Amino acid sequence: MGKRVLLIEDEPNIIEAIGFILSRDGWTVHTHQDGQTAMAKVLALPPDMIILDVMLPGRSGFEILRELRSTDVTKDIPVMMLTARGQDKDRDLALRLGANHFMTKPFSNSDVRDYVRAMMDP
Repeated sequence: MGKRVLLIEDEPNIIEAIGFILSRDGWTVHTHQDGQTAMAKVLALPPDMIILDVMLPGRSGFEILRELRSTDVTKDIPVMMLTARGQDKDRDLALRLGANHFMTKPFSNSDVRDYVRAMMDP
């Protein structure tokens, strides 16, 4: 595949797990841990896909998603949201703001891999 995924997540175990899963599947995985500077990271080298945590230090994933969808360079980049809170209102908000998929932690390795594949190879 050789495509680039930017994982914006602040939990080291999640970063390690997703990085391992996707790297093994042929993806180049870049990571970023701070919500406040996440957009600068995205704009510096726009990825093919973004995996975005809802709860980040400095700025919420929902705010970042809103900005991603209102910026010409990033508005069409597929975004998968991650959250530890599997509440319907969070899922509804993410989808309303333009997320392509919403996944609740904990997740299975195969689900992450399969959703990333599906989002990138429709």
